[in-house]
Amino acid sequence: MNIAFFLVPKDQVIYLSPHSTIRQALERMEYHRYSAVPLVDDQGRYAGTITEGDLLWKLKRSPEIGFEHAHKVQLKDVPQHMAIKPVRIDQQMQDLITLATRQNYVPVIDDSEVFIGIIRRSDIIDYCFKLWQSEQKI
Repeated sequence: MNIAFFLVPKDQVIYLSPHSTIRQALERMEYHRYSAVPLVDDQGRYAGTITEGDLLWKLKRSPEIGFEHAHKVQLKDVPQHMAIKPVRIDQQMQDLITLATRQNYVPVIDDSEVFIGIIRRSDIIDYCFKLWQSEQKI
């Protein structure tokens, strides 16, 4: 199966720039109820994923920032504690599933490493469950 079947295109994905601030990330995550958001650089390349934990650890380790100064700290200055790895759009299904077992979503990039969207783990599980159900009826 082609992994493009599961793709949520970039224009439907909430993402941030590494130049966005901690405050912008917190507000976007709260509004959309996400615990992690992909980062996309100025050239459109996937630049990692920022998580709530990354933001909390940065604020804990830098008490001088506090929420009142969170608009001054860019996400590029926040260490990412989880390596959310992308998959290329032309990779095999087993590559996708391997990553999805450890990640809530898998960023998808093209041949030039440009971010083109994500694949949600829940969509893969739903597909596999429906496939399993259809096999049970045989």
